[in-house]
Amino acid sequence: MECKILGIDPGTNIMGYGVISAEDKTPKLETMGVIVLNKITDPYIKLATIHERVIKLIDEFKPDECAIEAPFFGQNVQSMLKLGRAQGVAIAAAISRQIPIAEYAPRKIKLAITGTGDASKEQVAGILQHIFRFADIPKNLDATDGLAAALCHFYQKSGTVASAHGSAKHAKSWADFVNKNPDRLVK
Repeated sequence: MECKILGIDPGTNIMGYGVISAEDKTPKLETMGVIVLNKITDPYIKLATIHERVIKLIDEFKPDECAIEAPFFGQNVQSMLKLGRAQGVAIAAAISRQIPIAEYAPRKIKLAITGTGDASKEQVAGILQHIFRFADIPKNLDATDGLAAALCHFYQKSGTVASAHGSAKHAKSWADFVNKNPDRLVK
């Protein structure tokens, strides 16, 4: 049975998204992109636009589940509040369509994709390009961040981990993962 997952990297200026489908243990890229909001000055119009666009993505791609990146806890409280509102509106859009939601910390998403929680956006994008074999990395890496959230959720659901070669290998524990993926260790 096929399962579709919508991944969202929330933002108040740019929101990234990715949709994958999976039949059995093989994920397939459906789409990825960004919702550009930086020209909208009214914060409430931004939130309405986020809600509207996430609803459109759900109605177009009909995901079974939604994975969203949790806000990063930084120093700037105002930025955190704005990001939390953007995330909340995206979650509300999924809830309005009865889509189950999973939330992942940024470090967990990076760890699932690259094998390290300290990976850069460029490293995440490069591995996703290798796994899904898309020609060019998007100019805006928020798109690959949204895709990464979807793939992280797929890995969590299926109990698989990505290898450096893009194939999925089942791991029963971290020790098993290390044994099966020695090339992904950061030294």
